[in-house]
Amino acid sequence: MTNQIALITGASRGLGRNMALHLAKRGVHIIGTYRSGAVEAESLMREIEAQGGKAAMLALDITDTASYQAFSNAVTDILKTDFRRERFDFLVNNAGNGLFANFIDATEDQFASLIATHLRGPIFLTQKLLPLMEDGGRILNVSSGFVRFTLPGYSVYAAVKSAVEVLTRYMAVELGSRKIRVNAIAPGAIATDFGGGAVRDNKDVNAYVAQGIALGRVGLPDDIGGAVAAILSDDMAWANGTTFDISGGQLL
Repeated sequence: MTNQIALITGASRGLGRNMALHLAKRGVHIIGTYRSGAVEAESLMREIEAQGGKAAMLALDITDTASYQAFSNAVTDILKTDFRRERFDFLVNNAGNGLFANFIDATEDQFASLIATHLRGPIFLTQKLLPLMEDGGRILNVSSGFVRFTLPGYSVYAAVKSAVEVLTRYMAVELGSRKIRVNAIAPGAIATDFGGGAVRDNKDVNAYVAQGIALGRVGLPDDIGGAVAAILSDDMAWANGTTFDISGGQLL
């Protein structure tokens, strides 16, 4: 995977940061985005560079589609100046936000936020960036284990993520002529700051969730970052249009 370039949205923290680090360990250069975490983005870039890799970080609000043309222009410029390339190889649509709200209490504003972040963003940002992707490149969308299993409070979030899985299959078919393969991952419970960090920081919540996972523990960021690096590698080059469940066997 040496000298390939991955563009990862939401790379400054959480799973996106871990994905970037695992890909960088395999020799993949990183273009990451951040919304407000400029300090965290700078820290990630320096960590990758300290390991001998190349990285660049760009600001992006995934919900602001009007900014996509300027972002695309910035990617074009940074490819040329920092990486001596005209195109990149991998796109990981990772940027996201969580929502815990029982169905009866969910508001239209919450729904609109989830759609803008998890569905509209990946659709129209990918559209804008496709001219900058290499033929034979790879796109990875991020779904959720909540599509497969249910937990009260995540109905609207899961419904939007289920659309991501359908979108992934259609993208795989429609981009097949360019040999771009498109897959998704569906992480289970991971010890990050997602949802306020309850799974990571609350021992009781952690233990409760762990008892429903076949391997007996909640996931760690490295479980996801390593899987993403593997899925984007040539070893998985025949996987296309599928969603990988990466949950340790949660609620089977």
